[in-house]
Amino acid sequence: MEKRHVYNSGIIGNCAYLAHIQKDTNVSWLCWPSFDSSFVFGSLLDSKKGGQFSIRPVGEFTTNQYYIENTNVLRTEVTTADGTYRITDFAPRFRQYERYFKPLMLIRKIEPLDNNPRIRVICEPVSDYGQQSFQKFRGSNHVEFSNGIEQMRLTTNVSISHFFGEQSFVLSEPKYLVLTYGQPLEAPLEHTVEHFLRETIGYWRTWIKHATIAPFYQASVIRSALALKIHQYEDTGAIIAAGTTSLPEHPGSGRNWDYRYCWLRDSYYVITALNHIGQFEEMELYAHYITNITHADRGRLQPLYGINSQFELTEHILDNLEGYMGNKPVRIGNQAYEHIQNDVYGQAMIALLPLYTDYRFVFKERSDTGRWVDYILQKIEKTIDEKDAGIWEFRNFANHHCYSNLFQWAGSSAAYKIGKVIDDPQLMSRAETLMKRAAYHIEACYDSKRKVYANAAGSPYLDASTLQLIMMHYLDPASEKARAHLEALERELKTPQGLFYRYLHADDFGKPKSTFLICAFWYVEALACVGRIDEAVETFERLLTYANHLMLFSEDIDESNGSQWGNFPQAYSHVGLMNAAYRISMKLDRPIFIG
Repeated sequence: MEKRHVYNSGIIGNCAYLAHIQKDTNVSWLCWPSFDSSFVFGSLLDSKKGGQFSIRPVGEFTTNQYYIENTNVLRTEVTTADGTYRITDFAPRFRQYERYFKPLMLIRKIEPLDNNPRIRVICEPVSDYGQQSFQKFRGSNHVEFSNGIEQMRLTTNVSISHFFGEQSFVLSEPKYLVLTYGQPLEAPLEHTVEHFLRETIGYWRTWIKHATIAPFYQASVIRSALALKIHQYEDTGAIIAAGTTSLPEHPGSGRNWDYRYCWLRDSYYVITALNHIGQFEEMELYAHYITNITHADRGRLQPLYGINSQFELTEHILDNLEGYMGNKPVRIGNQAYEHIQNDVYGQAMIALLPLYTDYRFVFKERSDTGRWVDYILQKIEKTIDEKDAGIWEFRNFANHHCYSNLFQWAGSSAAYKIGKVIDDPQLMSRAETLMKRAAYHIEACYDSKRKVYANAAGSPYLDASTLQLIMMHYLDPASEKARAHLEALERELKTPQGLFYRYLHADDFGKPKSTFLICAFWYVEALACVGRIDEAVETFERLLTYANHLMLFSEDIDESNGSQWGNFPQAYSHVGLMNAAYRISMKLDRPIFIG
């Protein structure tokens, strides 16, 4: 068996930016000033053109990387023949002046732990996706980086001459590195870093304490919740699928996509996960982001949008970059914004439902949403009989997809519940009619001989997305029909390890070669729904082994060796874990959980 591929990095962030810190100390990915900007460090996609920000020793070394408990503050301990030192990396985030302080500031604290190791600090940012470099200027206690348009500053108590030569130095006392974009640090260095570190650790631990997390594999859910949180761009409320672009779904597959956008059609899963852990502020921000998009009526809702609600996400290929482990193409932008995916309307309606069923929202906050309900229902009425690209964004063919109509059914069901709450018989009648029309298309996908719902009407192919028929209670989980449907999907799409393929038929890029991790977590939920609790727990536990050393999950897993592939970490994989854990914990009746 070939060696398992794992992403050897952790992430830090503060809801304004995300950065990847490799186990070898290098900042391998950092996009500034926002999630969808060019990287200033991008060796993840090109080791030569991606720049570097590393703190490495002279000679060979080993590392141990871990998060400070219940935080997004990352530590990397480096051991060499000369001694041991520790790097603490974090993005400042805490309450200050009655708002969140979340600057474009990457802080790295270096401290000796044993003896006096000799180290070399390299900070060489780039711009325009590696096509340009920054000019470097010497300051009294800082290094200035400028490309004529952007400015960054590295404020430090390391000798400034160190950054203009090749020399190493002996680490005998704590050193501080503060890299800022735009606004420089104009405060005492050591005191400020230590203050920011204490406040940031306190913020994250308080955030977790205020979360509602069941004891079932609580540590794993906490890490997933922390990862999901820093994928939210707080300025607008958008939650991106991943902070990276073009990490391949499988080597040589060509399936290298830019995931630094918000997939509106995944809103149901995200809002559900946030609701389960009681993080209302994030859920409300995300709901407002969705509301703003729907109010800007452009005829159709897109599957995805930019973090600032941009509509056009034109896809480009960057030929100048070698790609992750040589995997080309490197893409920025995502053509899927042009696709027709009609499940998005149901997703948007479900996002609206908590305004009426969750009493943490006061009446004033939902008093102007009648127009929104009507808008979405009109869209469902116009698209319910259409073919579309489906959840997996097929680029060259369309069908009446079971999943799309399922979410139109679910969206109409949500509208019915809203009508009931506000005592609007006309709305209830309209929604009920749409539920029946959606059900007609869903039933057209049913194969009575195999006792399974196919991916689309008239299609022989099966699809993991139809697991949602059980989880959304379109099929009664206790019914024979649900049991048979699940078993048929297992036979065709499940691997011996409990992993799940999205589908196994050829698409625009051939047959998929890796499994999709969120589908495996959907499978866990489906098992729990139909009462196969022990199998759900066993499969969930097995899926946890596909994390990296920091309990971070990728998008795809190679069933042959458990390798991680796809963009990383994948927010929706963590959402899948959170929802699966919640589903199991609600089914278990144990006064004391183990896990």
